[in-house]
Amino acid sequence: MSLFTGNPAEAARRRFRARLLRWYRRHRRGLPWRNTRNPYRIWVSEIMLQQTRVAAVLSHYHAFLRRFPNVRSLAVARPASVLAGWSGLGYYARARSLHAAAREIVLKRRGRFPRSAEELRALPGIGRYTAAAISSIAFGRPEAVVDGNVARVLGRLSGAPASQRELWSQTDLLLSRHSPGDFNQAMMELGATVCLPATPRCDRCPVFTWCRTRGATPREAASPRAKKQVAFSLATRKDAVLLTRRAPDASLMPRMWELPQSPSRNGAAGSKPAVLFRLRHSITDTDYRVTVLRGAPRARHATGSWVRLSRLPGLPLTGLARKILRRSNLLV
Repeated sequence: MSLFTGNPAEAARRRFRARLLRWYRRHRRGLPWRNTRNPYRIWVSEIMLQQTRVAAVLSHYHAFLRRFPNVRSLAVARPASVLAGWSGLGYYARARSLHAAAREIVLKRRGRFPRSAEELRALPGIGRYTAAAISSIAFGRPEAVVDGNVARVLGRLSGAPASQRELWSQTDLLLSRHSPGDFNQAMMELGATVCLPATPRCDRCPVFTWCRTRGATPREAASPRAKKQVAFSLATRKDAVLLTRRAPDASLMPRMWELPQSPSRNGAAGSKPAVLFRLRHSITDTDYRVTVLRGAPRARHATGSWVRLSRLPGLPLTGLARKILRRSNLLV
C-alpha cells in the first residue's frame, strides 16, 4: 500500500508513524544531543554533524560545550578561540558561521533563540534542513526534514526517483504533527542504522511493510578520491615548536596554524632529513600520505614562528597539525 497516493493513504501513514515512533523510542542510540531540548545544544550538534560522522562529533561535542556552554559565551569569544575549539572537525567555515550566528542572536535578539524555521534560516550557516531540525526538536514545531538518510528511506518507500521538492513534500506528508522532533530523528535514525545504502537490514526494519524496493537499490559509482604525498617539518627547541599560519585569504582553513611544509619528500632530497614517522590523512575528497621530517625546513624562504607548547591547546590548529603534534606527544 502506498504511503503517498490513494484514498487509504492517510490511514497507512498513521500506522507508519506509530510503528516508526515506537521503534525509535525503544532502539534509538543514546546520543548526547538527544537528552536535551536546549536549542543552543541542539544547534551546535546539528552544525557539527554537517558532513561529519557521528563518531567524530562525539569526541568534540562535550569539549566544545565545556568551552562555550551557552550562546553568550560563544558570542563573546575570540574567533581564534572558536576555531581552536572546533579544531579536528574540519570544514571550518561552519565554525565561523556558528560564531557569527551566536553574535547575531546576542546582539540583535537579546540572546533569545529563534523558534521558527523561517527565523532560523535567516542566521548565518543555517539552511533548510538545519532550521527544520532545530525548530522541530527543540521547539516541537511541525517542520519536516530531508537529509541524506531521510532521502534514502523515502526513495525506498516510494520506489521511484524524486526531486528535492518531491522529497520535502513526501516527508511533510508523513510527519507526525504530535511528535515532529522524535519523528524527524526516527527517520534519520532509520536511515543511519537500518536502511543502509549498500546492505540494508530489512529484517530489522519496523516499516518494512511499506517498502517498495525490499532491499538495496543501485548506487552510482563513487568518484575516485585524489591521492597526494606531502611532507612537513617538525622542529622543536626547549618548550616550543615551529609553526606557520595560513594566510587570511587562503581558500582552505584561513588563519589556521600548521607545521611548515618541507620541499623534501620521504627524506629523498638534499641532505636527506630524518623521517620521524608517516601517517595517512583525509580531507574532503583527497587522501594524503604524510611524511614528518625532523628539524626545520631548509627551503631558502621558509618562515615560521616558535610557539610555546603551553599555547597549543588554545590555538586554531589544522586537523593534520593536531594529529602530528599528538603523535609526537607534544599535544594531549
